[in-house]
Amino acid sequence: MSPRRQFCLVTETYPPEVNGVALTVAGLESGLRALGHGVQVIRPRQLEAQADATDDQLLVAGADLPRYPGLRFGLPAGRQLAEHWRRQRPDAVYIATEGPLGWSALRAAKRLQIPVASGFHTRFDDYAGRYGLAFLRPWVFAWMRRFHNRADATLVPTEELREFLIAEGFQRVWVLRRAVDTVLFHPGRRSEAVRAALGLVPSDLLLIHVGRIAAEKNLGLLVRSLRAVQQQRPDARLLLIGDGPARAELAAAQPDLLFSGVLRGEALAAHFASADLFLFPSLSETFGNVTLEAMASGLPTVAYRYGAARQYLRDGEHGAAIDCGDERGFIEASQRLAACAAARARAGAAARAAIAHSSPADVARAFADTLIELTERRAA
Repeated sequence: MSPRRQFCLVTETYPPEVNGVALTVAGLESGLRALGHGVQVIRPRQLEAQADATDDQLLVAGADLPRYPGLRFGLPAGRQLAEHWRRQRPDAVYIATEGPLGWSALRAAKRLQIPVASGFHTRFDDYAGRYGLAFLRPWVFAWMRRFHNRADATLVPTEELREFLIAEGFQRVWVLRRAVDTVLFHPGRRSEAVRAALGLVPSDLLLIHVGRIAAEKNLGLLVRSLRAVQQQRPDARLLLIGDGPARAELAAAQPDLLFSGVLRGEALAAHFASADLFLFPSLSETFGNVTLEAMASGLPTVAYRYGAARQYLRDGEHGAAIDCGDERGFIEASQRLAACAAARARAGAAARAAIAHSSPADVARAFADTLIELTERRAA
């Protein structure tokens, strides 16, 4: 049994914000606590009413993130962090985001010789291209490489991403795999009441998409896939779970789409399990946690073959893993699965079986072991 350690997690997004980074950090935090370690989270203040500090959290100044309502980024806080860590020195620091707060935390930790692991969660260079700033992509990627190479280790969720980053000049890249709560996300949560509340009858076909409703999620292909499916199944409906800057425009252009807004916990799990097919056409994910949630819920899944889908989704067995950029293949796979209830049942059962032994506790132990190893290396 490893001795109790004190760790600090620095992030510029955190629940109740809903995105992959926020939920991953919260999961790592709870996993470390369950192992008996002390954890403090440093993040931007989300509400003016929140206090400046608690035993478990240190809140710093932040500002709204342009074009992403409800999300904030942390302002530089190097002096504040250095003073705080001199008083309460952690054994190691994990920095989940590369924004101004993340940079100042990295500098402060390096000055104090505290071991630092960084997390590579978001392809900001890809986002720049999708928001009309493609000329900035090389600069953004170089900025990310410089940030992560100053850390003692950079943690990524897949071997695929590790190999890519190493080829691009990133150093000390380690794999920390992801997991999903298979008790929460379970086929047994399927509910006809949930479907009826959406206006469906039992025989209707429900397609589902979960994620931010934003340009980088490839929403045009999602809608085209729905329309192709409806040529065979006029009763097919598409539910989008989440929110984002493209929701209003999409709802106006496609009035038959269903929108639930942001869902969490058991409500999210029940909607996953109550669907018939999960479509995930995004090409901007670093991993894609929702793919694991769909598989754990017993949903056949159509996604591009990278990130979580490359690691876990077996083409023809759990649904369809499509070569990146093959829009025709994505649409045709959606049609094939939508047309055959027996194929969906087989794929959904196989997807659940493939992910049933996923263990967030094992991920937390691996994360703790990584931070402890960095601590021991520094001590040596």
